[in-house]
Amino acid sequence: MTPKKPLDGLTVIDAASLYAGPLSGMILGDFGAEVIKIEHPESGDALREFGDSTDELSWKWVNRNKKSVPLDLHTDDGQDIFTDLISDADVLIENFRPGTLERWNIGWETLSDINEDLVMVRVTGFGQTGPYRNRPGFGTLVEAMSGYAYSTGQETGPPTLPPTAMADSVCAFHSAYAVLMAIYWRDVHGGTGQYIDSAILETMFGVLGDQVIEHEWKGVDHKRSGNRSSRTAPRNTYRTKDGRWVAISGSSPSIAERILRIVGGEELATDERFQTMEGRLEHVEELDSIIGAWMSEHTRAEVIDIFEEYEAAIGPVNNMADIFDDEHFDDRDAIIYVEDDNRDEEIAMRGVFPKLSATPGSVDHPGPELGSHALEVITNLTDRTPKEVHRLASRGVTNIGGEQDG
Repeated sequence: MTPKKPLDGLTVIDAASLYAGPLSGMILGDFGAEVIKIEHPESGDALREFGDSTDELSWKWVNRNKKSVPLDLHTDDGQDIFTDLISDADVLIENFRPGTLERWNIGWETLSDINEDLVMVRVTGFGQTGPYRNRPGFGTLVEAMSGYAYSTGQETGPPTLPPTAMADSVCAFHSAYAVLMAIYWRDVHGGTGQYIDSAILETMFGVLGDQVIEHEWKGVDHKRSGNRSSRTAPRNTYRTKDGRWVAISGSSPSIAERILRIVGGEELATDERFQTMEGRLEHVEELDSIIGAWMSEHTRAEVIDIFEEYEAAIGPVNNMADIFDDEHFDDRDAIIYVEDDNRDEEIAMRGVFPKLSATPGSVDHPGPELGSHALEVITNLTDRTPKEVHRLASRGVTNIGGEQDG
């Protein structure tokens, strides 16, 4: 029987917390993997406490499709259940500080002896090696240390951090595709399991791309330039007559020419100052002033209509309300609604992407209540009876999401 999803049959143990590691597990779960979420029996994943903890909104989307199996990994019983689960798993995702699992006798050497096919993703701020390996690492720190914040923001303003968990997200994408490469090598080429050293710092550093080669080759430091680009002009955001914003980029000669013709007619389109990219960059102040003045005389809707008529690239600067109302986002299922049994209603979250034509991903349920799958998973995947699981829950080794006596 052909699987309905590409990762059906893949078992993932997600023993990570907060964003980068759990997001990796979420991606795998969206496409069919069975993801068993290991969290502390009392407090659970720290993500449950983000924002208004009574809503657990961050938790619900990052840990969708997962099964909650709390285990206290400090205890012998918790470690025994953990290793039993690992023995038949394909993937383990963890983000403890380097050496922590080794101190608990459940590090890579131990687990790979138990399951030689295991693929273990070790997500940390700075990696398993190097002078910074023992530092606590969070996305915010990495966004600064990677060089990203230094190059982001207005020219005369401070380095600017992103308002979202960008570094964690970037690391999650890298970690997920690294898992699939390791699985492919194991299953197609007859390889073994292996561990993946996934450092948030390095994956975020990778976003800077050509800044690396440019600095080494030319000695250039990419300083803050607001919404302008050192390689393309025009490229900026502009305020329209109705107080909204649009973004344009004249990356190709044909698009730049169309923009010039829109805002200044034939005279501007043939102005010698703006005929080449080099010239437009040299005279970017004059060019931005001309475009900005034209934008201020038209509403955002008018600007978009005119640019589309001329087939000149443009994008409105959307807020979330705009996105919820946008027919393209709607048509692409970029926002989906998932039934939340705890609320007895549907909640919105980002959709599943990329889109696979034959085996698309889906979301079956939002992040579960703490311990809601512990009894099911432990009795099905280990030799422990329901009575034993209840006894372990009464001792705080696990949490079965309700009455702990048994």
